[in-house]
Amino acid sequence: MKEDFAFSKGKRSSVFSSRGKTRVTMYLDNELLDEFRTRAEKQGKGYQTLINETLRCAITTGSPVDAETLRKIIREELKKTGTWDNGTPVQS
Repeated sequence: MKEDFAFSKGKRSSVFSSRGKTRVTMYLDNELLDEFRTRAEKQGKGYQTLINETLRCAITTGSPVDAETLRKIIREELKKTGTWDNGTPVQS
């Protein structure tokens, strides 16, 4: 290393400023993390950004799932089980 460099007054810190954000460590289910990574890749953004956006949406709406989202989830699940077809219930 050149003797021109003086690191005696250097400070350790992150390369970029992250104002308004705090680094946290948390444990997430592997399946959940995989899903966020997959969705984030499809959207062309980072998975941590997507997690942040999802959490922000959950707290700003006052409820993590609104009625319309719940209806959509129920329809998707019923469709998987074969009890829902193109918007109409399937009679057994």
